Amino acid sequence: MNKVKLKINGKFLFLLAIAGILMISCQMRQPADTTIEKLVSTVSHPEWSKNAVLYEVNVRQFTPEGTFNAFAEHLPRLKEMGVDILWFMPVTPIGEVERKGTLGSYYSVKDYTGINPEFGTKEDFQNLVNQIHEMGMYVIIDWVANHTAWDHPWTQTNPEFYYTDADGNFTPPHDTDWSDVIQLEFSNHDLWDAMIAEMLYWVKEVNIDGFRCDVAYMVPTEFWNRARRELESVKPIFMLAEADHPELMEHAFNAGYSWTSHHTMNSIARGDQNVSALDNYFFGKPLENQDSQEEVQAVTYTFNRSVSHYPIGTYKINFISNHDENSWAGTVFDRLGDAMEAFAVLSNTVEGMFLLYNGQEAGLDKMLEFFEKDEIDWSDLKYQDFYTKLFELKSTNRSLWNGLAGGEMQRVNTNNDNSIFAFTREKDADKVFVVLNLAAKPNTVTFTGEGFAGTYTELFSDEEKTIEADFSLKMDPWAYKVYFK
Repeated sequence: MNKVKLKINGKFLFLLAIAGILMISCQMRQPADTTIEKLVSTVSHPEWSKNAVLYEVNVRQFTPEGTFNAFAEHLPRLKEMGVDILWFMPVTPIGEVERKGTLGSYYSVKDYTGINPEFGTKEDFQNLVNQIHEMGMYVIIDWVANHTAWDHPWTQTNPEFYYTDADGNFTPPHDTDWSDVIQLEFSNHDLWDAMIAEMLYWVKEVNIDGFRCDVAYMVPTEFWNRARRELESVKPIFMLAEADHPELMEHAFNAGYSWTSHHTMNSIARGDQNVSALDNYFFGKPLENQDSQEEVQAVTYTFNRSVSHYPIGTYKINFISNHDENSWAGTVFDRLGDAMEAFAVLSNTVEGMFLLYNGQEAGLDKMLEFFEKDEIDWSDLKYQDFYTKLFELKSTNRSLWNGLAGGEMQRVNTNNDNSIFAFTREKDADKVFVVLNLAAKPNTVTFTGEGFAGTYTELFSDEEKTIEADFSLKMDPWAYKVYFK
């Protein structure tokens, strides 16, 4: 493994632990684990992913018809909005045994190389992939490697592919309520051969561009490393892990979920934390004045899942919603309220790739049913222009590009760093200066230093502004400014 290690000896670690205990006894605390074994990603990113944004497609709920052909009518709009990669939730047939609800969960896979007949035919999907490619966009599909439906053919042809309990019975994944699926047994390497062969089918025969891998952390990392090597031998691919585990990003995945920043945004919107939690996540800065042991534990976890723990070069996937969050945790308005736009701006301008869940551009304000038909209302695309502006800036301003292709975030300090999150990113001749008031009260902001000075255009007003070192700004609750050049 390629690793960069901080040189910290045992005596220092002992003293650091003592210091941590002492700081908990007073009200000045910082995360306990400051030892980082830094990984360096060996994964090659497709050239087309360097400035891409990702869009998640829930085919069942996207149109009244719920088909590939009906979805295809939206492609010109999505292209115009600036979408680059379309991630389709599982398109495979859904199990009938132990099915949940009327239509079942996409993630109960009955046939890895089949097509869910609700959506159309294989020819329909192939035509859709071809259309997407012709428009200069890319396709990844959801891959559920950890478990299958109870009625997958392997239960008859290869029962040894499954985990069994003491009585020899198939069983759902441990410690879950996923009663409609059964656990695969990855200690059997014949399963690896079969699974990778199914994945290769989609790349070779259908010409998709990669996979979003469900609960990737529940499958051995070595399986994903091998799958990556074999898939990459066919064409450059993009692999997204539904996980934030650093070891998965070292050799297998281009990108992983930024769950920590997502939950931190929800927490700030509720008033449970302030901007210092973002400093902790993005910059590894000490957090001060935490009022309870629970808060100390929360910020320590945030540090331990911070950007500093991702392998160098990895893309972090930033989002304010996805299918799980929308269906089980609440809409963006339930969780973020008036802060929704501010956190969308944050997620689009910090390091990483942004993910938009279908319907967000139409102000999706309901939790979509997961096992039933519950279509999206497209009658008012109230946020489409908002996201189009952000996506266009992402595409053209190199400071916002993904991974090492983009600029590093530099914190800009202010007179109120508990409410104001301000930073710059710069790459070559391009630069952004982003200021967000992440509080439910107005603030007058003054800035420290000179790294932010320059002449910019503000993204949402198109106003040209020359910013000096003594710049100050009056900001409404949850207000935002994106200056670029």
